[in-house]
Amino acid sequence: MPKISPLMALPPLIFAGLAGLFIFGMGRQDADQLPTAQAGRAAPSVAAITPLGDLPPLSDDMLRTGGVKLVNYWASWCGPCRAEHPQLETLAEDGVTIYGINYKDESGNAVGFLDELGNPFTAVGADFPGRTALEWGLYGVPETYVLDAQGTITYRFAGPITVEILENYILPEIEKAAQ
Repeated sequence: MPKISPLMALPPLIFAGLAGLFIFGMGRQDADQLPTAQAGRAAPSVAAITPLGDLPPLSDDMLRTGGVKLVNYWASWCGPCRAEHPQLETLAEDGVTIYGINYKDESGNAVGFLDELGNPFTAVGADFPGRTALEWGLYGVPETYVLDAQGTITYRFAGPITVEILENYILPEIEKAAQ
């Protein structure tokens, strides 16, 4: 009887493992949304960010007091940030507090971006080195976090907020965070 190598079992085991991962991934509620380890945790500190031009500066206290708020990471060099900007303007016009964190950008370009498109942010800070973004678990810009009144992250959306995303995800999450 020929001897069977244990390595022959490796390909079927690898296949079974990958199939299990794919099945798990397809069963997620929103397969397009990236998971976040920050949900349910207090928002990381923004003490390391710097003021952006003459705009009202973002402080740590702002994240931890008041009602539901959004924190939006953005940059002037980010095309999807430009695409989502009208939705942020709509939210701001509807009374939603939005704090902006400019990510790895030139100060003049960032201020010019807001001068051109409008400023939906109640307060803004700049994260030039990107250290604060790492603490928040940022994948890239744009990225938006929903925070409850105590400053706990209740939801994160990675990518540009479209009208559909706004209606189907962001607004329902704002309502849930307000309860």
